[in-house]
Amino acid sequence: MSEREFTVIENEWIRLKDGTELAARIWMPAGTEADPVPAVLEYLPYRKQGGTSLRDESTYPVFAAAGIAGVRVDIRGSGESEGVIDGEYTPRELSDGCEIVEWIAAQPWSNGKVGMMGISWGGFNCLQVAALKPPALKAVISIASTVDRYNDDIHYKNGCHLSAQLSWAATMLGYQSRSPDPAIVGDRWKQMWMERLEKEPFFMEEWLEHQRRDEFWQHGSICEDFDRVGIPALVIAGWADGYRNTPLKAVEGLGDKAKALIGPWVHKYPHFAFPKPRADFHGEAIRWWNRWLRDEENGAENGPQVRAYILDGPRPSLRRDSDPGRWVAKDAWATPEMQLFGISHDGRLTPSAGGTGIGEVYLKSPLDTGTASGEYFTLKPDAEMAGDQRIDDAGSLTFETAPLLDAADYLGQPTLTVDVTCQEPTANLAVRLVDVHPDGTATRVAFGVLNLSHRDGNAQPRAMEPGRKTRITLTLDACGYRFRAGNRIRVSLSTSYWPLILPTPTDPGLSIDTASLSLALPLLGAHREIAVPEPENPDPLPKYRELTRGISSRTVERDMTHGMTHYRIYEDTGLSEHPDTGLATQDIRDETWSIAPDDPSSMIGTSTWTCVAKREGWSVRTVSTSTLHCTKSEWITEAEVVAYEGETRIFEKHFKKRIPRDFM
Repeated sequence: MSEREFTVIENEWIRLKDGTELAARIWMPAGTEADPVPAVLEYLPYRKQGGTSLRDESTYPVFAAAGIAGVRVDIRGSGESEGVIDGEYTPRELSDGCEIVEWIAAQPWSNGKVGMMGISWGGFNCLQVAALKPPALKAVISIASTVDRYNDDIHYKNGCHLSAQLSWAATMLGYQSRSPDPAIVGDRWKQMWMERLEKEPFFMEEWLEHQRRDEFWQHGSICEDFDRVGIPALVIAGWADGYRNTPLKAVEGLGDKAKALIGPWVHKYPHFAFPKPRADFHGEAIRWWNRWLRDEENGAENGPQVRAYILDGPRPSLRRDSDPGRWVAKDAWATPEMQLFGISHDGRLTPSAGGTGIGEVYLKSPLDTGTASGEYFTLKPDAEMAGDQRIDDAGSLTFETAPLLDAADYLGQPTLTVDVTCQEPTANLAVRLVDVHPDGTATRVAFGVLNLSHRDGNAQPRAMEPGRKTRITLTLDACGYRFRAGNRIRVSLSTSYWPLILPTPTDPGLSIDTASLSLALPLLGAHREIAVPEPENPDPLPKYRELTRGISSRTVERDMTHGMTHYRIYEDTGLSEHPDTGLATQDIRDETWSIAPDDPSSMIGTSTWTCVAKREGWSVRTVSTSTLHCTKSEWITEAEVVAYEGETRIFEKHFKKRIPRDFM
């Protein structure tokens, strides 16, 4: 098929039933008067101008050249769209999404069939909108998303409180404080901006009011009823990202409607993600859209249910540009056969259904154990990825195999079962699966965390009975991994994994019955090796004018005088100018987490975002600071937003709330 000419509509207003106008950027193939086309919607709160424009401009021109319109819409209250955002994946957001699908299908240039796609927020809401069954929505591509908002997003994980919850609330407070662009909305830009600043919520407050898996989290979690999603879904993720579980959970829940693709990647689209190898996302997507939006008989539905990259012993490093491994396919996904390991009398991890162990071991990790854990969702293949695990293993209870005589391949979610005794109502337990190289370097393969009061489920936590031995089973995140011959498999247990998870109110430690410990690893099983095409263009992102260079830094400071550990993240995108619009933007994140290794109530996190937008004769800036600290009984949140027009402060707002802790 020859490539079509196309035009870019920089802004189109989509009027909703309540009169609110949402801003859309559309890549429109030529010739739609005679040959209407399918369309793909991406629906986000990150600004189509100066926000996601780089990645949008790497993909939607390719779609348009293939005869598929691309429609990139700013969620209500973001970018140039009217109104004020009311939360994350709210009923109103999803209802608006259904209206947008309906609007697209009704346009004269549309063939009436719409696809929806996105990464992260857009990957979430495309699955959630699909569950609402708008008639014109025929297929989705969901990247780095979740089917379970409570357990597989940035909020909570098996009852443990993720630090990413504050990080993301701070990010959204910064993002939603940004001004609309006067070049698009005209003179009303300031009125729209002030309405946002005055009415935008601080998401953290609502999230902390729902520390259990209640109706708030069930909303939008398609795992509550997979049958509500009746259309095909291509679900993609990367092993280096926090959303690595979703593709396998999707095929388990959606069955033949879903296809899974899992690469080595961080939280990015596969055609420009690291670590390499990349995947030809454009080719994959166009084939998917042509099958379901054009009824082209191209066999997209007949491919393997799961394609996964099996990592082959990558080593932690300052930057992982490329990971060794191979692509495999499983035509039909089934529950993996598990290989069991126990603890021998001499403390070795050994293949067996049980072991004698070394008796009971008391474990109480320093509260700053976990500084090599990396970011929950990674955007770069550097210090955001998990580092050498020897740092964290020093504060952990570890068991490892003898050097392997043969390589061992795994794909799926490992589990660990163990009897523990706790003297308080709850404690955290973190478990890591580690690949130990012959020189001692240790690569994290998978991890799992559990708040022990959530051992029987997340809807109704149940306090541990002090002094009573209790069996717990912890499911780790999915992995696709080969342990090479000569390497060792290590399992590491710790009662802290900071700053990835935050401490419980007390720090009692745990007694571990090593004889009961059983590690189950999911064998790769029957498969075939395949090739996954890489993109033809090795550098697909457009280039903008760099006015100031970006900076990235991640440091750990242990203050030996005052007994505090500080973990600091500093990310400056630099100031860059779009060559066509002249809009220059810059975002700066400055975040610090601090804790005393022996005092859980000393924990504090502070994240400041500075967001700048300017063009000749106009400049705006917001500075938002979000803080989370705690007592034994309360979470304490504070935030402020300050806005500037030029150098004049024009707005200031403060938030503060104390929220009772619920087994956390």
